[in-house]
Amino acid sequence: MKKVVLTLLIAVMAVSAWAADMPGHGLGFQIGWAQPILRLNSSNVLYPKDSLMNVTKLNGLKVGLVYDASYVKGFGSTIGLNYTFAAGHSPWVTTGITNYPRTRTQTFYQELELFVDWQYKFEVAKETYLMLYTGPSLQCGLVFSERSVTEMQDISGNITRTMTSTNRYIRHEADDVQSNQDLTRLNITWGVGAGFQYKRYFIRGGYDFGLINPYANKQFVNLGGTTSDRYTRGRLDQWSIKIGMYIWYAD
Repeated sequence: MKKVVLTLLIAVMAVSAWAADMPGHGLGFQIGWAQPILRLNSSNVLYPKDSLMNVTKLNGLKVGLVYDASYVKGFGSTIGLNYTFAAGHSPWVTTGITNYPRTRTQTFYQELELFVDWQYKFEVAKETYLMLYTGPSLQCGLVFSERSVTEMQDISGNITRTMTSTNRYIRHEADDVQSNQDLTRLNITWGVGAGFQYKRYFIRGGYDFGLINPYANKQFVNLGGTTSDRYTRGRLDQWSIKIGMYIWYAD
């Protein structure tokens, strides 16, 4: 799967370079909202769903450079490089009959993304287009860290806070809190979306479906599961919506 996506990326980049001599191409930038979604489940259908099956949703910012190329009227591709930063936190969880002690997890995520979108633009008015697009992306995770925050309250009402952090992309020593890396940095997705362009300005939004299992640690029990013969499976998907403009555009 990784080799196939890399081959597609290289092929489209080569065709885009050839298309640079044709009308309808441009170089620009985009910025917008992104929502990475890490899903945890199991491929073994013999076991029913349990409390470990969950979804981690983060919200953040996506920025990047894009190059748009047309091959024939209406049909072309967009290639580019994006940087995504997202964060989120779980609700407070109490372990006693009062509000304290309580704990929650804060998550921080960063990635670089090389993407290719094949697109078709429908001209609805002069220099005004509706577009549909689909294509792969290759994502490299930079940071996927979790910070566990615990708050305690003493008899005087004073609140103290303690924090511990782990990066889920990094393998720790055996005597550390996290003994095994459980996420891989590389992720491959396939996205679908739609957009609108007016002259040099555009807006694009869509959903990227994760194609590979993002979990490096396949042992279900290491992530809190109760069965040793159940393998950890999941997906890393992403919603996004971006606005942008072409700094240089040739009609």
